[in-house]
Amino acid sequence: MVNVVAIQMTSGPDVEANLQFVESQLALLPDPDEVTSLVVLPECFACFGTRDGTLLTIAEAKGEGTIQQALSAMAAKYRCYLAGGTIPLKTSEESLFTASCLFYSPDGELITEYQKIHLFDVAVNDRTGTYLESKYTKPGGRVVVADTEVGRIGLAVCYDVRFPGLFTAMGDIDILVLPAAFTQRTGEAHWEVLLRSRAIEKQCFVAGANQTGIHANQRETYGHSMVISPWGDVLDCEPEQTGLVSAKIDINDRVKLKANMPVSQHNRFRSQLV
Repeated sequence: MVNVVAIQMTSGPDVEANLQFVESQLALLPDPDEVTSLVVLPECFACFGTRDGTLLTIAEAKGEGTIQQALSAMAAKYRCYLAGGTIPLKTSEESLFTASCLFYSPDGELITEYQKIHLFDVAVNDRTGTYLESKYTKPGGRVVVADTEVGRIGLAVCYDVRFPGLFTAMGDIDILVLPAAFTQRTGEAHWEVLLRSRAIEKQCFVAGANQTGIHANQRETYGHSMVISPWGDVLDCEPEQTGLVSAKIDINDRVKLKANMPVSQHNRFRSQLV
């Protein structure tokens, strides 16, 4: 069994306060001697709801910095796998950072990094109106899957969920983790249906951790963090409040489902990103 957890947050500009909230939630995890937890944080969990460009000022070099040290220490302290939402990491270009999801093991070691590929450059009919993520964010270009003791984990972030080719390129995965900051407007229209679609087509568990509520800059996010089964059932969901969303899952459930309905074997349109 694996305890799959999404932490829903209303992150603000104060990095230390956001890190303290994450730790307060990790302290609620079940005993790691009884069940291993896989925890997913939201996109921009450490700093959100700020002026454009603020994330550039707190960007860290990979392997260094307050946020990365805290993530590693918390994964080790609570002996959990931790998908650290996204944090800004420095690039060779001073004006750009990567939106990086760092995935840690229960001993606090960095397993892998996923850099968000699809950037949210869109117009939305909400109080923010126009989003231009590419102004400060350098897109990634690598599909990332991690083999762990609790299963094969695929990593993606927020807007990525709209591009099914990314998930086809992952091959077989047991659990998809998706940190997000879906807007209220797009979330109420598409969040659940997109997450459930990815679960059904990949026949995998999905953990979507979203931001929620009204943030310091008046940006509105949708919440509804959830854990979904390979059949597309919502196992747990929190509509608006901050806190833990969790479900104890058995990877053998998807093994049985794939045996009964071998979708990947029947697929006549295979593709693989390089």
